[in-house]
Amino acid sequence: MPTSDNEQFILAADVGGTNLSLALMGGGPSGVRLLRKGLYRTAEEPSLTEPARRFLGQCAAEGLPAPAALCVSGAGPVRDGVIPLTNVAWDIDGAALEAGLGVPVRLINDFSAVAYGVLLLDPADPDQLLPIPHGDGSRPAPDPAGPILVVGAGTGLGVGFVTRGAGGVRVHASEGGHIGLPVTGEETLRLWRHLRDRFPGPPGAEAAVSGTGIATLLGFLAGEASEVPPEAARILALAPEARPAAIAAAVEDPLCRRSMELFVELYARVCAELAAVILPTGGVFLAGGVAGKNAAWFLEEDRFMRAFEQNYRSHLDDLTRSVPVHIVRDYAVSLYGAANAVLIRP
Repeated sequence: MPTSDNEQFILAADVGGTNLSLALMGGGPSGVRLLRKGLYRTAEEPSLTEPARRFLGQCAAEGLPAPAALCVSGAGPVRDGVIPLTNVAWDIDGAALEAGLGVPVRLINDFSAVAYGVLLLDPADPDQLLPIPHGDGSRPAPDPAGPILVVGAGTGLGVGFVTRGAGGVRVHASEGGHIGLPVTGEETLRLWRHLRDRFPGPPGAEAAVSGTGIATLLGFLAGEASEVPPEAARILALAPEARPAAIAAAVEDPLCRRSMELFVELYARVCAELAAVILPTGGVFLAGGVAGKNAAWFLEEDRFMRAFEQNYRSHLDDLTRSVPVHIVRDYAVSLYGAANAVLIRP
């Protein structure tokens, strides 16, 4: 594979509780490209160092260049050079990686990586981004200097944002997925009360706006129903990790359908409330596997946009109607983002 003298080569890693992805990336004036990728099971590895060594050995055997740096995106906060992992017997230790691999290492939060990654995506490429039209059918143009908001429902609810100014591009991690659960009417008020007793404080958005939240919504609706349809009952008996996808696929079941409708409506309200803080004239990007795999639920009957554009003040309506919104479809966005983090802030 030809390389340019102006390219910088970076080993990018995206580590989750289930899967671990590695990629050799090349970055230069013409953009960022993926040269080779490997996928591993996180729990089957003794550390990140071992699969990284094997991957780099395979790259070398194929004549690919050695990386000048490693950037690791992990599902957790960076604390003293370490990203703790849940449900895995090891953590991501930056110093240990540097010692084991002999390259400088940078650790970033997973949603910081997504935020860096969306900066590289092409809005004109439907394989990368799917625009959500506004209620009037418009697709506003982004402000190229404006803030960007990234919100992603997966196992949990991640939030990050980007600011751009005289100091260059800055990506900010946040705990925005734990803002309060939106209450929009009687049904969501009952949901809020249903969830209140599960937590030591008021329920957060992640309790409903996440993959596990979809199953929580079905359980709530089933508890309110006078009779639970057979398909919903079958899904509720599945293993917890299997329920969200089954609910999304059960389009004919009334409780499953309402679960997905409510999920999208709450997702939209979370985005609207965060938009009031961030003022994301550069765009709102819905990342994470749930939105990418269930785009039809967001687009059907303008479901997402109707909730996003409905605010209690007219100037907030104006804000949400002027903001471009996209669903991220490129699942390698975190790897591109990890590489971009090094290129933007070496």
